[in-house]
Amino acid sequence: MGKIRKIFVPSYMEKFKCIGSSCEDTCCAGWRITIDRKTHKKYEKINDINLKREFKRNISRNRSNSSELSYSKIKLSKDGMCPFLDETKLCGIQSKLGSSYLSNTCATYPRISNLVDGTIEKSLTLSCPEAARIALLNEEGISFKELEEDYETRNVINNIDFEGKPIKYFWEIRTFSMQIMKSRDYELWERLIILGLFYKKIDELIENNDSNKIVEAIDLYTELIINGDFKKTLARIPSKNTIQMELLKELADEKIFLGVNNEKYWQHFSTFLHGINYTNDDRKEVIGERYKNALEEYYNPLLKKYSYVLENYLVNYMFRTVFPFGRYKTIFENYIMLVVHYSLMKMQLIGIAGYYEENFNLDIVLKFIQSFDKVIEHDNKYLNYVLELLNKNNYTTMGYMSILIKD
Repeated sequence: MGKIRKIFVPSYMEKFKCIGSSCEDTCCAGWRITIDRKTHKKYEKINDINLKREFKRNISRNRSNSSELSYSKIKLSKDGMCPFLDETKLCGIQSKLGSSYLSNTCATYPRISNLVDGTIEKSLTLSCPEAARIALLNEEGISFKELEEDYETRNVINNIDFEGKPIKYFWEIRTFSMQIMKSRDYELWERLIILGLFYKKIDELIENNDSNKIVEAIDLYTELIINGDFKKTLARIPSKNTIQMELLKELADEKIFLGVNNEKYWQHFSTFLHGINYTNDDRKEVIGERYKNALEEYYNPLLKKYSYVLENYLVNYMFRTVFPFGRYKTIFENYIMLVVHYSLMKMQLIGIAGYYEENFNLDIVLKFIQSFDKVIEHDNKYLNYVLELLNKNNYTTMGYMSILIKD
């Protein structure tokens, strides 16, 4: 047995296995497939004349933003497919040369690996249909455990930048955040608002050089949550469905304008528009009423029954992004982007629920989340633009976040 190392994972990782040609989607289409420098050099040394010709025809150097991990890229076909995909939807490179000839991208997807406090944390991105199924459909919620893996296992490890964040209290804040998100005595929207209020407080303490009071703040919020003191305050927050729909529709439109190369997402987006009969002729208040009706009549009955699905989405997002110590500048900015993901997803699901009415079901929800994750989560350019837009318009306050969150 070779050398092993400990890794920290959500428990669903033990169940995950690529289902290959049985998959209803493919990870070999619709986005940029990069090749790391080491793999690219291996391709250059191939002696097989036919394969050498295929590599030369279908792989080009990434000269604008080259790195060890993104040294070259595969030129997709006109329909957005990887040219190395064979007729059985399997990888031609792997079948002819073996898995050791896969690029880091292809060998590790949909696994995400982060180096956190000296330990590799591994989870799954939900843009993979099988990953979405096993991560989201666990009624008991996502738990975490330690596993062992061979030291030679291929990983693309992300190093987390903790600059400007209270690394000393990393585990306290992260553990408390997970506890809030899994507190089922509170509705999901209530948990998200409590989380935002807590992060506002944490960022204030950091700005005032009072980070040593973070544990004290956690104790206070824990007491307020246990005593149910937040309930009355949160109940007074008004629902503003029309404004919510308008703000989120503008953000979703920006993604459409930037381009979407995913037929399934286009179908879902079209269904969302039809579900609330969105037209340029109707007043926003009229569309808002239809949105509210779809929310109350079709979305809420299903998503309240299966509320663990969206909870699991958020918990997985939090673990995968080392939330709230992720890639955005402040703890509160990381929170804003969590809210953007949740609320954009919810808005479109409400419209989709309005379209399917009584036939709206869990399978539709899963398929939408998978396509949403594939289109939105992998587009950092769009996500950065959204944050910039929210900052520019002064929408990065708890007031606006509450509008986006509350049902």
